Amino acid sequence: MSKRITVPSDRPLNVPSALRLDPANKNYAKIIAAHDEALAKNLDGYIDPINSLFVLTAASLTARGFCCENNCRHCPYCE
Repeated sequence: MSKRITVPSDRPLNVPSALRLDPANKNYAKIIAAHDEALAKNLDGYIDPINSLFVLTAASLTARGFCCENNCRHCPYCE
C-alpha cells in the first residue's frame, strides 16, 4: 500500500493536473466551465458535460484531507 498524500499541491483549485485532464482535450473548456460553476456555487461536484457522470470538485476533495488514489480528475493532492 502506498503512503497517503495529505498535503495539497500549490496548484490553484480551478486548475486540474494536466495528467488528470489534458489541456489539449477538445472538451477541456466545457469541463473547466462546469467545475468553475460548481466551485462558485460551493457544490461538492458537477455533472460532467460530456459523459454525464458526477465529478467531485477540487474543493470537496481538499476537504477530504487526503488523496484517495481513485484518479480523481480534480485531485488537489496529485500533480
